[in-house]
Amino acid sequence: MREVSISTDYIALGQFLKLAEIIDTGGMAKAFLAEVPIQINGELDNRRGRKLYPGDEVAIEGYGRYQVVRP
Repeated sequence: MREVSISTDYIALGQFLKLAEIIDTGGMAKAFLAEVPIQINGELDNRRGRKLYPGDEVAIEGYGRYQVVRP
């Protein structure tokens, strides 16, 4: 599981995808989320505004598993 560190209290799913280097720009988030299944803490979710908090686990089909952490 790869860790993605954030410096704020939470991060939106669309921003997370960019920070984790899964997509190149924020504009790609909507199309990516429409095509690729994503599970957050075991539940499917494709809302790019979904807030992710430290400790949340994100599983992206074809890309792997990630955990949101705070330094």
